[in-house]
Amino acid sequence: MKNIGLTGGIGSGKSTISKIFISKGIPVYDSDSKAKFLMNSSIELKNNIIKKFGNESYKNNKLNRKYLANIVFNDRLKMMKINSLVHPYVYKDYNDWKRGIFSKYVIFESALIFETGSYKNNDFNILVVSDIDKRIKRIKNRDKLSKKDIIKRIRNQWSDDKKISLCDYIIKNNSLTNTKEKVIKMIEYLDEKFK
Repeated sequence: MKNIGLTGGIGSGKSTISKIFISKGIPVYDSDSKAKFLMNSSIELKNNIIKKFGNESYKNNKLNRKYLANIVFNDRLKMMKINSLVHPYVYKDYNDWKRGIFSKYVIFESALIFETGSYKNNDFNILVVSDIDKRIKRIKNRDKLSKKDIIKRIRNQWSDDKKISLCDYIIKNNSLTNTKEKVIKMIEYLDEKFK
């Protein structure tokens, strides 16, 4: 089974593209959702996060996302630290998940495959890019953040230019109709490549 990485900066539309893959019967592992789940369910991971970021990391035994976001989105080193704590748990969960899947390839959706170096474990990497104004609008609608906070989060991730040299395929996601067509072509390409 081949591993296909699917990544893109915040607001680029990775989830939309994942839904198209799923609608075509291709298994997708949503690592960002799984990370949130594991940060709430793994006692060992919880303890590691509390050790590094303090007791305020959890409120009523639930991840205090606002508190952690304020820390990690303002400090690249702290962002790297939280990723280094969470990533091994996500990757183990991903490998466990794959054992129950029978497919030529699976999609590993993650915002940070280049930043964490996990792209090296994939057989193929797809980068989703989108115009900055579209990204800001999507994040505003989804997360109700200010433009200033959105820009801060975008700047805390690698730029698309830095990621382009490491990816195998780019999907520009500005129009849903065009994006659907591109993903269907991408699936045809992957089906041929990984027969």
